[in-house]
Amino acid sequence: MNTPSTLAAPRVRFEIDGDVAVIVIDNPPVNAGSTEVRAGLREAIARLAADPALVAGVLIGAGNSFISGSDIKEFAGPLRQPELPAVIEDIEACPKPIVAAIHGAAFGGGLELTLGCDGRVAVRGALVGLPEVQLGMIPGAGGTQRLPRLTGIARAIDLIISGRRIKAEEAASLGIIDKLVDSPEHLRAEAVGFAHMLAGQKHLLRDLPLPQEDAGAIEVAESTALKGGRARENVKEAIASIKRTTSLPFDEALAQERAIFQRLRLSEEAAALRYNFFAERAAAKIEGAADHPPRPVRDVGVLGAGTMGAGIAAVFAAAGFNVTLTDVNREVLDRAAGRIAQAIGDLVRSGKLKADRAAAAGARVTYAADMQAVSDADLLLEAVFEELSVKTEVMKTLGRLAKKTAVIATNTSYLDMNELAAASGRPEDVIGMHFFAPAYRMRLVEVVRGDRSLPDAVNTGMSVAKAIGKLAIVAGASEGFIGNRIYSRYRGQCEYMLEEGAFPSEIDAAVETLGFAMGPFAVSDISGLDIAWLMRKRKAATRDPRERYVRIADRLCELGRLGRKTGLGWYDYAGVTSGRGKVDPAVTAIIREEAAKRGPTRSFTEKDIQRRVLGAIVNESALLLNDGTARSAAEIDLVLVNGYGFSKFNGGPLFLASHLKDADIEAMIEEAEQAVGFGFRRGNTRALLESLR
Repeated sequence: MNTPSTLAAPRVRFEIDGDVAVIVIDNPPVNAGSTEVRAGLREAIARLAADPALVAGVLIGAGNSFISGSDIKEFAGPLRQPELPAVIEDIEACPKPIVAAIHGAAFGGGLELTLGCDGRVAVRGALVGLPEVQLGMIPGAGGTQRLPRLTGIARAIDLIISGRRIKAEEAASLGIIDKLVDSPEHLRAEAVGFAHMLAGQKHLLRDLPLPQEDAGAIEVAESTALKGGRARENVKEAIASIKRTTSLPFDEALAQERAIFQRLRLSEEAAALRYNFFAERAAAKIEGAADHPPRPVRDVGVLGAGTMGAGIAAVFAAAGFNVTLTDVNREVLDRAAGRIAQAIGDLVRSGKLKADRAAAAGARVTYAADMQAVSDADLLLEAVFEELSVKTEVMKTLGRLAKKTAVIATNTSYLDMNELAAASGRPEDVIGMHFFAPAYRMRLVEVVRGDRSLPDAVNTGMSVAKAIGKLAIVAGASEGFIGNRIYSRYRGQCEYMLEEGAFPSEIDAAVETLGFAMGPFAVSDISGLDIAWLMRKRKAATRDPRERYVRIADRLCELGRLGRKTGLGWYDYAGVTSGRGKVDPAVTAIIREEAAKRGPTRSFTEKDIQRRVLGAIVNESALLLNDGTARSAAEIDLVLVNGYGFSKFNGGPLFLASHLKDADIEAMIEEAEQAVGFGFRRGNTRALLESLR
């Protein structure tokens, strides 16, 4: 019999099931551990402790989850009382055992709350994890002290530094979960039964000794974690906190953990990572999506079996889709199987695909030289050569071949998507799905909304992108969409600076210090100088002669210097097996010749270069918002972080710029405008940055 009882805090209910108190957390949609929840838990625990008729308690979440984590928004300022450690102290001090009943998810503070309980019962398939390190912090409510007492130090280092979400079954094998339940319907009853089994005895993790383990295993775990976490401050602090389980009394180690958490949560890095976290959540939401559900997709046809097409096919196959890969070039098609095997192997090594599923993933790909083979696909995605005439012919064929319910997608990077959609004869079914190379590693997909794309077609692109583990960002159909359009503008500024006295190695170094993983010239050498060269030649006939045009890259291409694939590009790669190539005197000479034609040169400081680059990014971002190509400044940052290698630990270029003074931003844009000259357009940068402040 369940007897409900009201509490002063509305987010927690106190119910009585026989002689067991069932404390229900009801804070929809995901039962985040808010101030109201914490206050309600303290009140409920006090009532349990004071009632002589009750022998134990159960903590359980209403709806679809336990506590999915703390309310992350609280971490930006002073924490409101009561804080989570006080709740856990109450659980430990309660004379009656309390059992956590977990379904859905228990992340962060939610899992720490369960570790303060006397037992943990979970539904099979429920997820648990401590993601705080991935948000620039460390667990702050005992996670680094209680978890190692169950798993051992080495396992705790892995789980806490990686932030890995594990299923209840794995958690049970590690000792984190005491009992597994087959279905959510039985969770409450099973947890009440487990509470009775404790027979009134407390079982606190603080009292457990550390499991015996090999010192070498701990060293390996620490080394692996430091490497994977780039030895960042919070990673080192988390490891040190975990290891204090061996050297300090529990309460002293707990106090140190809390102090470190409080300091790190207010750091610039934690703020940047929270910004990305909330931006990703917002990016997944499309207004009116519920009214236009995605079309069902099970079978995928990929046209073009080159490096990009094979990579896309591998990603879909690894996610469980049936894939038909087709190419008119038999030799390319024959090589595709090796490329897909390599991509699947990479997914296994990175932990994105379990090794025992690799063979099945490869078997889901069918190879065909006849395009007719994709006629029954639910999603047809072209990834052929980036040439308008080639893609136009493919889209015409797809428009005729595809079944009426199919979505047709183009992977074009720069070409006019609306023109390609029109060529299909059914533009309402056409979207862009712009993958980034290599497709099996890069997380970003720009889902491009054409002028006539139906909402359900766009939602299908978003849905399948999520299903294959990608971060999908909606973009309008302007040239270059979001990422390449911005990249083109800031790369243009970098080429202008070559004419004005700077050199590729100086510019690349400054751009990397700004936050990008690689500078534009190193990136160009990897992607191939011929890609942009083809685009420039395509535009040559319509280019206004008043536009500033830098010929340095053209001269390199004319010499056959196309980047790493030819051994020479902006840099010399002779004898270079990894990393950036060597500065080449031949390139320096060409730059000096072209600079001399323009006029006097000057030296550039790192700050000078960064100002020009950031000014170009901010201004073009404002234009993207103005014309509807991008939906928000935060989504632009997500594109630059996940597709162009800007450090997530710095938030994004716009997040960075939002912390600068308006006068400084204005001066940067004036410098960019002076460099461009004719054709420069200004965006509403103040409104752009105010949206982030």
